[in-house]
Amino acid sequence: MHTTATPRPAPLKGISSMATRQLLSELTGAYTERTGQAVSIESVGGVDAARRVQAGEAFDVVILASDAIAKLITAGHLRADSKVDLVHSGVAVAVRAGSTPPDIASEDAVRQAVLAASTLSYSTGPSGVALAQLFERWGIADQIKNRIVTAPPGVPVGSLVAKGEVELGFQQLSELIHVEGITIVGPLPPAIQITTTFSAAMTTSCTRAPDVHALLDFMASNDATPAKRRQGMEPA
Repeated sequence: MHTTATPRPAPLKGISSMATRQLLSELTGAYTERTGQAVSIESVGGVDAARRVQAGEAFDVVILASDAIAKLITAGHLRADSKVDLVHSGVAVAVRAGSTPPDIASEDAVRQAVLAASTLSYSTGPSGVALAQLFERWGIADQIKNRIVTAPPGVPVGSLVAKGEVELGFQQLSELIHVEGITIVGPLPPAIQITTTFSAAMTTSCTRAPDVHALLDFMASNDATPAKRRQGMEPA
């Protein structure tokens, strides 16, 4: 008797910012195991991801900071009725492994640590913008501007810290926890914590709405919570 195998559905195609790369890898792997539906998500710098969506590149789903998703919805690239918040991601502080970690227990302690650092770096994403505003508010932006090392697009701040190119690194915890050669001092204290919400939405050009809805339902479900916490984030 001759039987033909059911053809596997084509992978769902997505794009995301680097901050959620490890999480999405874990979640899409679990989803494929559960459903047989492959998912291929490319992770790049958030600004680059948004630009490619705006340029009309074909994707089924987009995962970015919620404000970037909102702009793409307004511009007509993503479906408003498909938007789902996935995770809240906070900023942590890192130093090179083996060096003495500074006190970051309070807002003033973090300010002192920033002033004492010979070099510092933060991401070019939403959290970096918020940090730059914090340094302005503290009145130290001019004082430290020549000590700030900007990480090239796609290069994690943690890797610059690990190489000794940067003394004090600020980045989302999710992007620091997999970097070797650094010590994570801890999260920013509550008074100055910077939280980014990452959301997902379907593109207006997507022809596989039921498949994308099923994927997003899984990513927002309680089943996805342990992976989110493992990757240094909290469920939204």
